[in-house]
Amino acid sequence: MKKTFSGIFALAVLASCNDSKTEKEISLNYPETKKVDTVTDYFGTEVKDPYRWLEDDRSEETEDWVKAQNEVTFDYLNSIPYKKELEERLSEIWNYEKIGAPFVEGDYTYFYKNDGLQNQYVVYRKKGDDAETEVFLDPNNFSEDGTTSLAGLSFSKDGSKAAYAISESGSDWRKIIIIDAQNKERVEDTLQNVKFSGISWQGDEGFYYSSYEKPEGSELSAKTDQHRLFYHKLGTPQSEDKVIFGDSEEQKHRYVGGSVSEDDRFLFISARNSTSGGKLFMMDLSKNNPELVTILDHEDTDTGVIENDGSKLFIVTNMDAPNRKIVTVDAANPSPENWEDFIPETENVLSPSTGGGYFFAEYMVDAVSEVKQYDYNGELVREVELPGIGSAGGFGTKKENEELYYSFTNYVTPGTIYKYNIEEGTSEVYNKPNIKFNPDDYESKQVFYTSKDGTKVPMIITHKKGLELNGKNPTMLYGYGGFNISLTPSFSTANAIWMEQGGIYAVPNLRGGGEYGKEWHDAGIKLKKQNVFDDFIAAAEYLIEENYTSSDYLAIRGGSNGGLLVGATMTQRPDLMKVALPAVGVMDMLRYHTFTAGAGWAYDYGTAEDSEKMFNYLLEYSPVHNLEEGTEYPATLVTTGDHDDRVVPAHSFKFAAELQDKQTGDNPALIRIETKAGHGAGKPTKMIIEEYADIFGFTLYNMGFDVLPNKTEEEVKG
Repeated sequence: MKKTFSGIFALAVLASCNDSKTEKEISLNYPETKKVDTVTDYFGTEVKDPYRWLEDDRSEETEDWVKAQNEVTFDYLNSIPYKKELEERLSEIWNYEKIGAPFVEGDYTYFYKNDGLQNQYVVYRKKGDDAETEVFLDPNNFSEDGTTSLAGLSFSKDGSKAAYAISESGSDWRKIIIIDAQNKERVEDTLQNVKFSGISWQGDEGFYYSSYEKPEGSELSAKTDQHRLFYHKLGTPQSEDKVIFGDSEEQKHRYVGGSVSEDDRFLFISARNSTSGGKLFMMDLSKNNPELVTILDHEDTDTGVIENDGSKLFIVTNMDAPNRKIVTVDAANPSPENWEDFIPETENVLSPSTGGGYFFAEYMVDAVSEVKQYDYNGELVREVELPGIGSAGGFGTKKENEELYYSFTNYVTPGTIYKYNIEEGTSEVYNKPNIKFNPDDYESKQVFYTSKDGTKVPMIITHKKGLELNGKNPTMLYGYGGFNISLTPSFSTANAIWMEQGGIYAVPNLRGGGEYGKEWHDAGIKLKKQNVFDDFIAAAEYLIEENYTSSDYLAIRGGSNGGLLVGATMTQRPDLMKVALPAVGVMDMLRYHTFTAGAGWAYDYGTAEDSEKMFNYLLEYSPVHNLEEGTEYPATLVTTGDHDDRVVPAHSFKFAAELQDKQTGDNPALIRIETKAGHGAGKPTKMIIEEYADIFGFTLYNMGFDVLPNKTEEEVKG
C-alpha cells in the first residue's frame, strides 16, 4: 500500500544573511511495494510473509525497488538544511593523519597509515630506522571508486613472501593475492572464492586458509554451511590445494580455522557450528604425514591455543571458568583431564596475548582495561601502568622482540599508540593523533542502572562539560548485546561531531555481551533474549528519569545484532524514542538462519525450527513480525548495503516495507541502501562520512532542530 505524506515535512531553509525562514514543503511518497500471498506454517501457526520476494537479491524487481526507495530517501536527506554543513565538518575533523602500530617482517618495518581522507589505509615500510619510507600496498588503487579494500595481510616466516586478501564492494567473499615482498610483484595466480578465513603461513613454502564451496544461486545470500581448511603450496594451482579438515560429513562444520604456531611446529584447528563453542584439534607438523589429534571433542566451550614452549601448550578456555583462564598441557596428551591451571580464573574477564617472552593478561573491570604481565612460569611480573581509564589493546608481538606497541583510547581520547619496553615495563608515546578535538572539553562517566528484573547494568555517558540536565539534550543511545561482544570505551571521530553539537553519547553494556564473561553472555540468548531489550529500554528510561534527555530528544542506534536490538525496542516501546536507527539489522527472526552463514547464530538466537516454544518466543519479538497497524513509530532511518552477505539486506528491505505500510502519523520511515557496500568492513572514508552526515542530519531534524544545535544566534543570523 502506498502512503503519501504531502505537506507534512516542512524543511526549513535559512535565507542567507538574515533570520527569516523559507518553508519548503516536501512531499514524501513511498514507492509502491507489492504484497505477495506467501505463508509458512510453523507448528500449526500460519505466518504471512508478503515481502519475501525482496529476498531475491538478483531479481530486476528487487533492484528497481532499491532504486525507488533510495530516490525517496536521498531526496529527503538532501533537503535537510544543514546536511552539507555536517558533511563538511565531518570531513574537516576526519582529515588528520592516522598511523597504526609498526610491525617487523623480515628486513622491513611495516605500518598502516591514512593521510586523512584517503578511502583506504595504505601499507608503508622501511628498511632500518634511517631508511626512506616506501609504499608497500595502496588499496586506494585497487579500484577506481575505493570500494575494494585490503581485508588481511600475512607474511611468510622469513618475510620474503606476502599474501593479502581483498574484499570487493564489502563482500565477505575474498580473493588472496600472493606477492614477492622484496619487489612487490605477483608470483602466481590469485586464489578465488575465499570466505571467513585467516592466512597462516607454514615456513615460506605455503599457507593455510578456509572457505566454502561456491553456493548455488546467489553468492550474496545462499546458505553456506560446510567450511573447509585448505593448504596452499606456493607454485601450485588452487585446484590442487589440499583439504586438511572439513571435507567429510563427520568433519562438517560451519566455521573452520587453522593457525600455525610461531615456531612452525604445530597446526591448531578450530571447528565450530555456531559463533560460540567449538572443537579443537592439532597436528604436529614436525612429523612426516602428521595425524589429526583431538584436544577437545565437544562444542560446549570457547577454547584455543595461545602459545607453545616446545611441546608445552598454553590454552585459553572458559571450560569450568566462565571468565576464562590459561591452562598448560603437554602436546603428547592434550585432552582436558591433563590440563593444569597456569593463570587461574578471576572475577574479571581475561583476554590474553603474548610477546617478548611474556604473557599479557588484559582484564575487563566493568568494561575498562587492566593489564598484567606474567612470565612463562605463571609468576606475576607487574601490572602494566596504563595512561588512564579506558580500553588498551595490542599487547602482542613476536617472541624475540624487546618492544611491543599498544593502543589506548576512551570516549574522549583519540586512539594513541604507545611503545612498551617489555623488560622494563615502561611506556612512551609513539604516535598521538593531531586531531581538531579537545578532550578537556568533554567528560565521560560510568553509571549503574537497574534493569526490569533487578539486574545492575553499567553504562558510560559522554558529553560536553557543563551540560545542563534539562531533558532537552539530543541523545544517542547505542547498544549491541549479543555474541559475547564487549563494548569498551573507544573514540569515534563521528561521535566527536555528535557531542560537539551538544549531543550525549550513551553506551550500556547489555546482557548478551561479553563484559562479564560467559554468564553475562548466556543471560541474553535464546529464551532469555528479552533481557537484552529490557536492559536497553531501562537505559533509555534512566537517561530520561535523570533528565539527561526526554523521549523527544532520544535516538537509539545499533548495527547487525544491534540492528535487531533497535528493531525490537522500537516495536515494543515506540513511545520511548523520537528516532530509531537500525543498521544492517537481523530483522526476520524466523528466517535469518536460511541465509549465508546465518545458521551459525543459533547459539544466541535459537531457530524457528528448534521447537514450538522457540518459534513462539522468536515470533514475539521478531521486528518484521511485530509492526502493527495504527501505531506511530519513531522517525526511522534503516541503513544497509546491497552487498551485505553477512546480514543480507532482505532483512532491512522487508522491515522497511512493513514499516512504511504500518506507520501512522507524521514520522518518516526511510531506508538508505548503500550500493557497492557490505556489512561495514572496508567501507571507503568518503562513504562513511556521507552516511554519518545523513544519520546525524536525519536525527537532529526529526528532533525539531531547524539549525544545528551548537549554532549561536549571531551565526544563525549570518
